Amino acid sequence: MADGAIEQERRTGDADVVDVEARHRYEIRVDGETAGFAEYHRRGTSTISFTHTVVDDAHAGQGLAGRLARAALDDARSQGLAVLPFCPFIRGWIAKHPDYVDLVPEDRRAEFEL
Repeated sequence: MADGAIEQERRTGDADVVDVEARHRYEIRVDGETAGFAEYHRRGTSTISFTHTVVDDAHAGQGLAGRLARAALDDARSQGLAVLPFCPFIRGWIAKHPDYVDLVPEDRRAEFEL
């Protein structure tokens, strides 16, 4: 960072995925370089909203976006957070993996077509 501050990273269950809280995103790394990220907003201490997910074109087709989604959602679960999947990729991933639907509050599932 330009100001010389050191960003804090928190490891997740996937060795290649870290939560960079200062940037409000989970990052997936390949050979130490950021290959993609899932942006989020924390709402209080009980909710996380996923807003955007990106994987660099150079890493497309390697399953990184799915690994990123799984690690971020597993981390949300481990923290007891409710998930609001505004990001179309995260929403679609949850729809394809019904064992993650319970992370979305029941009264909000229709909003996300879950």
